Amino acid sequence: MALVDAARPVRRPDGRQPADLALVRRNNLALVLRHLRDAGPRSRATVAVETGLNRGTVSSLVSELIDRGLVREGDVQREGSVGRPGQTVELDGRTIGGIGVEINVDYVTAIVLDLSNTPVFEHRVALDVQALPPEAVLDAVTELSIMALAVCDKRDIMAVGMTLAIPALVEREDGVVAFAPNLHWTQVNAVDGLRHRLGRPGFAIRVENDANLAALGEFAMGCRAGTAHLVYLTGETGVGGGVMVDGQLLRGAEGFSGEIGHMPLNPGGDLCGCGRRGCWETMVGLAALLRMAATPDDPVRDPSLDLEQRLAVVRDRADEGEPRTLDALKLVGEALGLGASILLNVFNPRVLVLGGYFASLGGYLLAPMLAELRARVMAPEACEVVLSTLGFTAAARGGAHVALEAVLDDPTLAPLRHPTR
Repeated sequence: MALVDAARPVRRPDGRQPADLALVRRNNLALVLRHLRDAGPRSRATVAVETGLNRGTVSSLVSELIDRGLVREGDVQREGSVGRPGQTVELDGRTIGGIGVEINVDYVTAIVLDLSNTPVFEHRVALDVQALPPEAVLDAVTELSIMALAVCDKRDIMAVGMTLAIPALVEREDGVVAFAPNLHWTQVNAVDGLRHRLGRPGFAIRVENDANLAALGEFAMGCRAGTAHLVYLTGETGVGGGVMVDGQLLRGAEGFSGEIGHMPLNPGGDLCGCGRRGCWETMVGLAALLRMAATPDDPVRDPSLDLEQRLAVVRDRADEGEPRTLDALKLVGEALGLGASILLNVFNPRVLVLGGYFASLGGYLLAPMLAELRARVMAPEACEVVLSTLGFTAAARGGAHVALEAVLDDPTLAPLRHPTR
């Protein structure tokens, strides 16, 4: 009876490894790649110690990741070392792209990030989404996506995934927008529609709630990136939120958590797009601010104009001391603090990040908001309130970041630059 050397990988007659060994290697490639992304540049020896893999295995894995364009050689590590200095390795991924696309009431936007979360494409188009049927909106998203893919092709970047961000309740597994009150969408199969228009691309397309993606974007690359307990609050026509607990996105039993704009804070108040009265977003959403700050025929209320340009006009009026604008901002700031106090008392986050128009006009909203928080939160000093530095790209960036998970889960999706024969 022949004996098999357990230390030597078993190979089939055609020279390929059995499936279980290939799976182990793929998992180890993913382990090393994620470790370099999260921990930063490391020597091979350090990677071996920190991952528990042996040095020979790490050396082989790093060589393959380099050949796939996911990792590159870094600086020579000298400080604190004894003997010959080690060469560090670091995340590369300049030839890998994740695409994030956002549909909102006033615009559609797309962004492409490489594996280091560096933008390689970014474009926003003003669009009155509420006035269009879903098919026309998906047509516009397709045109934007084709632009993004063309840039990827020109730069020799392989797109590994696309995530669609929508202010809605979404059925992620089916790719369906179940209910988007401010877009007037119900049971729209957005993923299949986009996949068909793009000619069945060779990468996965998924749909996700925009505020959840924005929270992930803030956690990954925002001004307080890596904060394990974080609440993200975004203000546009609607109001949404994403909650990170112990570094994980809180989704809820059905994946519908984060619909904080529909907290009933004024039950006898204005009618909300969801069909109920007195939702928080009727008090602090962008539509509420503009309604209080401007007349119906004022250009700042025209959704066909670029959102950031309209907000710049509002900010200029506030800077000039225009009473109606200042009064509106004060009222919204106070109502913002009222609702946010509930979130802080429930979730006890380390950081509350204000995004969307809340960040754009934060200079006028923060003071009345913080006064409300000090009056209503049990431990207001435990939470820092900051303005997002990602602007209106947070959801799209989060979407691109999620799309990149495909290659982090399976680095073999990136082709070898020098395949073995």
